[in-house]
Amino acid sequence: MFFNEELKFSAEILKEQLVEIRRHFHRYPETAFEEEKTGEYISSLLEKLGLKVQKNVAGTGVTALLKGSEPGKTIALRADMDALPLQDGKDADYSSRYPGVCHACGHDAHMTVVLGAAMLLLKYSEKIKGQVKFIFQPAEEKPPGGACFMIEAGVLTQPSVDAILGIHTNPYYPVGSVALKRGPVMAAADSFKIKIIGSGGHGAAPHQTVDSVVVASQVIQALQLISSRRVNPIEPVVLSIGKIQGGEKFNIIAAEVEMEGTVRTLSSELRDRMEGMIDEILKGITSACGAAYELEYTRNYPVLVNEDKVTALVEEASREILGEENTLIMESPLMGSEDFAHYLEHVPGSYLFLGVAPEAGKSVHPWHHQDYDINEESLPVGAAVLAWAALKLLE
Repeated sequence: MFFNEELKFSAEILKEQLVEIRRHFHRYPETAFEEEKTGEYISSLLEKLGLKVQKNVAGTGVTALLKGSEPGKTIALRADMDALPLQDGKDADYSSRYPGVCHACGHDAHMTVVLGAAMLLLKYSEKIKGQVKFIFQPAEEKPPGGACFMIEAGVLTQPSVDAILGIHTNPYYPVGSVALKRGPVMAAADSFKIKIIGSGGHGAAPHQTVDSVVVASQVIQALQLISSRRVNPIEPVVLSIGKIQGGEKFNIIAAEVEMEGTVRTLSSELRDRMEGMIDEILKGITSACGAAYELEYTRNYPVLVNEDKVTALVEEASREILGEENTLIMESPLMGSEDFAHYLEHVPGSYLFLGVAPEAGKSVHPWHHQDYDINEESLPVGAAVLAWAALKLLE
């Protein structure tokens, strides 16, 4: 166990540098497919390490390859790069310098942790049999996800990747811990747009119209019957309407209403059924009310499924680095989604969560909140776990 303790100590030495890197990312966030300066900064750091770097992959992505002392497998470590179109609400010296853009999902930490793993692995490169590929991916937040375009660009085949690891911050797990599970970890995420087409008119003469607002309200209520009455109650499914627009004035009955929503499932079979059930409800209600409809249904991120053998090795690596008490096994999947799932449809891998809970007395803010932040003590923890897991997978 001596070597893993040495690696953990080396990670702690890197903490100040990792904090500086993470704060740079946080100050200068860029949204999906606009991560040009982010990519340049990552490339410069990787080149200083002496790694072979490929820039502008799938637009703004970056990859780097670390070759060990002997030939062997290829393990990939992936980080997402994009920020959110959201105003940073924090009052900190590292708050976003760009109005309306901030890292409110932890991608700044993901990039930092993978860079930290690269630094550690380079230090012990003579012990590596095989190679490690570092993938910095744009546009995780923009469906269908930048992973699709990175895969099309050949990141899993040049060279051929045998296994891939990813990591995500989680403010509900304590610093010093990671959490993971085998099998489904995050839900498939699909989106839909619905247009209800009625016939407008005066608010005082509704009998002369087909009121699209009333029809839309019935549709919204009926859609919730899918989860409560048409799907097995022990099978997770979420259907949410997040946007609705219609009407021009208080006394004019709207001719059209547009809605947008999301569907989350953990079963491929149920995912395949959802569009049909939504369409059936729309057809029935609009037909009964004398209205028409249009449905645009888009399949975005698939279910994220951790491969058993790879995840077992990551669990073992975490226990050896962090101890049994800090290696947390998730009881159930999350209904959030992640485009890392696309990689796992091609190669075996595992996705884990890094505990970044704030210090005692500070508020916990969820992902995508304007005040989202991380406890930076977690940065060397994530770097050490990823590096040690990669070494174990290469064995």
